[in-house]
Amino acid sequence: MRLLVVEDEKKVSSFIKKGLEEEGYAVDVASDGETGLQMALDRVHDLIILDIQLPKLDGLSLLHELRKEKATTPVLLLTVRATIEDKVLGLDAGADDYLTKPFAFQELVARTRALLRRRTEGKPAVLQVSDLTLDPARRAVVRGNRKIDLTTKEFALLEYFMRNPGRVLTRTMIAEHVWDYDFDSMTNVIDVYVNYLRKKIDSDHEQKLIHTIRGVGYMLKAN
Repeated sequence: MRLLVVEDEKKVSSFIKKGLEEEGYAVDVASDGETGLQMALDRVHDLIILDIQLPKLDGLSLLHELRKEKATTPVLLLTVRATIEDKVLGLDAGADDYLTKPFAFQELVARTRALLRRRTEGKPAVLQVSDLTLDPARRAVVRGNRKIDLTTKEFALLEYFMRNPGRVLTRTMIAEHVWDYDFDSMTNVIDVYVNYLRKKIDSDHEQKLIHTIRGVGYMLKAN
């Protein structure tokens, strides 16, 4: 899943980005409110982590504009202010949760997971295509009776495929959901990772699940 962090303190944003990427998320960062709003309105993110005190456009104003445009992306507010009145203002503005600085990274991750679970409510907890299953909560992948070990990026790529079975996914779509704004679309990184997945998912099976759609992208489906 792809997250947006809007935070002007470089040390804080770098800390959050690095930690969340280690958890398997694609993370974009904006260092001011105007840039953050522009990126948020692209509607490609599954969650926005938003600081309240920002240059150019403060976090609450950004949030008001986002909700005015009918964007439903969950928002986790970050702030050094911890009064009840401040929390009420943030939640009334359209935030989904609130975290006070300084915070433990484990709590940020837990709140992130909770908000993402709400967003995917109604979707199956365990994804399955043919004899391939993926459990996002346990970060487990099994084909047939064999457990498959994946890196965090391989897991994120496979999860995106399995949430879109039978759908052609272009390289641009994959880059937007599994990588981030800084991704160089001219590289062959996506093709390399798809090949990694093929070796782990399909190499020992007669039925191939990952298919190349020549000139377009890739598709995950059972024949």
